[in-house]
Amino acid sequence: MNDSQVNAPQVNDSQVSDTSTKAPLGTEPLGDLCIRTLAMPADTNANGDIFGGWLLSQMDIGGGVFASKVAKSRTVTVAIEAMNFRKPVYVCDLVSVPANLVKIGRTSITVHLEAWVLRRREQQSILVTDGNFTYVSIDDQGHPQTIRQDATPIQT
Repeated sequence: MNDSQVNAPQVNDSQVSDTSTKAPLGTEPLGDLCIRTLAMPADTNANGDIFGGWLLSQMDIGGGVFASKVAKSRTVTVAIEAMNFRKPVYVCDLVSVPANLVKIGRTSITVHLEAWVLRRREQQSILVTDGNFTYVSIDDQGHPQTIRQDATPIQT
């Protein structure tokens, strides 16, 4: 996606996150909650922690829900960039994935996703992972399609 594909008039400043500044650990998640799930024993790696691939897939599912809602069409993941695995996730952590719109191109949407956990006996959510995911709007035959200019951006 290049700069000429960005449709700036469709998105106002309150709907676009500045991903150059990361949320400090210990603050609350912001954005559109896309998924919330419980980390289970079947999701662990050989060390007994939650497998990073499982967490990445939960973020991708949540981001796909968000992107489809914005595009009002099917979307597919085309890129994942700037993933930051900050803290481990443990069995029984409640994992929440909020999304914030970064930009909308002609056929693509870039979303900043964060994974936050609420650990047992804790009251404060912890930011464990974040990254930018790009999705492309597709038609029924699986071909990229232009995102409708009249699409109303979602409120976050």
